[in-house]
Amino acid sequence: MESKNEESASLTHEKLASIEDEEVLNKMLDSAADFEERRMIRAALRDLLKKKREKREKERGVRRQDLNKGGTGGAVSIGRASMNQQPSTNKSPGQPSSSTPMSRRAGRTGPAAVSTQKCFSAEPPNAKNVKQMLLDWCRAKTEPYEGVDIQNFSSSWKDGIAFCALVHRFFPDAFEYSTLNPYKPRDNFELAFSTAERLAGCPPLLDADDLVRMKEPDWKCVYTYIQEFYRCLVEKGLVKTKQRP
Repeated sequence: MESKNEESASLTHEKLASIEDEEVLNKMLDSAADFEERRMIRAALRDLLKKKREKREKERGVRRQDLNKGGTGGAVSIGRASMNQQPSTNKSPGQPSSSTPMSRRAGRTGPAAVSTQKCFSAEPPNAKNVKQMLLDWCRAKTEPYEGVDIQNFSSSWKDGIAFCALVHRFFPDAFEYSTLNPYKPRDNFELAFSTAERLAGCPPLLDADDLVRMKEPDWKCVYTYIQEFYRCLVEKGLVKTKQRP
């Protein structure tokens, strides 16, 4: 009997090592009842994320080299300067700048401060550069995470996984990302927002129930929340404004 168990464990290891789809591993994790099996699946998920992160970092390095050869450095530096201006102006004790989110100027009246009213982003003249840089920053920070493909500030965030991935990137010990279920968006929203509030000091401007009721999140609401999260990270020193987001 003992040798049979050892053979079964060996086959399980081999099977896990051959799986390159995080969704498959997540489903296996959900259905696994044995503690040892769950431990092995989690380890396989971590190894898979690490492998894909290393691969994508290499691809990013190649893309950066191609961009430098193509002479696009000037365009990048303009976007970087635009993005860098935002956190510093928010710190000003005087009147709020045009880049300050509307919800922050109006005060934090509750968890659904943004979602219970029409969301407006007070955007500066170079808003398109800032918006694109923030989107690129979100994409770069969540790139190692399977199941996340950020293309916009609306549909890409509808299952809550992107929010969790972005928060997990800066607070990896806060929760176990590999156990998240994309079919439970409310749980994912609540986890991301509560963790960001607790560890980053980011106010819960979005409401999970409101987001679940929407077919797709309002991009202005998501954009405003990500702006606030970025600003909080800057204040905590987790993001350096002199570097590209």
